[in-house]
Amino acid sequence: MLYVKNLHKSYQVGATSYEVLKGVSLSVAQGEFVAVMGPSGSGKSTLLNCISCYIPFEEGKITLGQKELKGLSEDALAHIRNEKLGFVFQDFMLLDGLTVRQNILLPAIIRGNVGRKEETMADRLCNLFGIAQIAGKYPAEISGGERQRTAVARALINSPLLILADEPTGNLDSKSSRAVIDSFLEAKASLKATIFMVTHDSFSASFCDRVILLKDGVVYKNMERNSSQHAFHDALLEELKQMNTLEEEEENNENLN
Repeated sequence: MLYVKNLHKSYQVGATSYEVLKGVSLSVAQGEFVAVMGPSGSGKSTLLNCISCYIPFEEGKITLGQKELKGLSEDALAHIRNEKLGFVFQDFMLLDGLTVRQNILLPAIIRGNVGRKEETMADRLCNLFGIAQIAGKYPAEISGGERQRTAVARALINSPLLILADEPTGNLDSKSSRAVIDSFLEAKASLKATIFMVTHDSFSASFCDRVILLKDGVVYKNMERNSSQHAFHDALLEELKQMNTLEEEEENNENLN
């Protein structure tokens, strides 16, 4: 459903070019919950920004559904972002002047299409994520976990092909983080949602179907969850430890040279 092939992205700083993505290839199947992890500078955020069409890339292909994204006009990209992609951000990005229910409906409002179908979907999402009782409240009146569950519901209101989540549990305590991950799992089970999540949190990642580890702008390893969440978490921690050890050894060798 999502295909990324040989993706290259560089940033220019003065006369120097820094290559951040160095030929990343991956795919996400419909209905799959996939996490991307890696150390700072590995290219996680850049990858997400390329998929979301917010930054251009120099080489490679990104295909969402049957649509290749490179070369599309700004109007076409805006259409994809509003109707084919759903976004969940670390800092919620809710509008303070709107209620929870109004925030959920916002993408449909922007699209200019709020009818009975959208109203019914908003109510279903509120019930699904346990926020029906706060639907009339404003963001300042609810907890961080409730705000993020509202953001997840908002990302789903247009029934997008793909949800892109950028560190969705980064500002939350462990209890609220688990509630948000449960919301993603519920969306996957009940709505067949496809979720692509960038995270530094191995515990949250351990609930995913698969974890892609990035290192130095390339895919270091692809890990599938074939066991319990607890066992997968242990395996993730061990792999991350080995990856960090390898990175430290490479840095030490560079300093010696």
